Amino acid sequence: MTHEEYPGYVLWMTGLSGAGKTTIALLLEKELQSRGCKFERLDGDVVRESLTRDLGFSKEDRDKNIERVSFVAKLLSRNGVGCVCSFISPYQAVRDMVRAGTTNFMEVFIDAPLNVVMDRDVKGMYKKAIAGEIKNFTGISDPFEAPTNPEIHIHTDQETPEESAQRILSYLEERGYIPVGEAAFA
Repeated sequence: MTHEEYPGYVLWMTGLSGAGKTTIALLLEKELQSRGCKFERLDGDVVRESLTRDLGFSKEDRDKNIERVSFVAKLLSRNGVGCVCSFISPYQAVRDMVRAGTTNFMEVFIDAPLNVVMDRDVKGMYKKAIAGEIKNFTGISDPFEAPTNPEIHIHTDQETPEESAQRILSYLEERGYIPVGEAAFA
């Protein structure tokens, strides 16, 4: 199969801040690039600096943020480009909307207990949220609706980022979304 023959897909990684979404996405990006795959990495922090900088963190603004990202992912995936998306995306109904509107959607729950993500919090965001300095912070003052039936469930407190990325790559390979190969970090 040539790279042009692989279908587009949307690999949607959801989880709390600090769960490991971006870390795993960066490993996937490096590996997919080395295999010559057509893909784009869409990351919550990066998208908020450009595409959605006008939005805040209210429920309405979070939904609008994901709506815009979903539109980009829809265009890419239907044109044979894989999208590796890493967004907190705390609401199941919004993730279901992305699933319905994109090609070959796969929900990946990047899961870590609250105490673990708080320990990983180098920016001190959780402490500020607990102190009331940050409003609408997912997992503290705003809910996170954990996926009930994700295609892939990653427990980042139980495996390394490399092991998590390898599990995702194997899933993509088994379904024919990417060429089979041996990951550089395997």
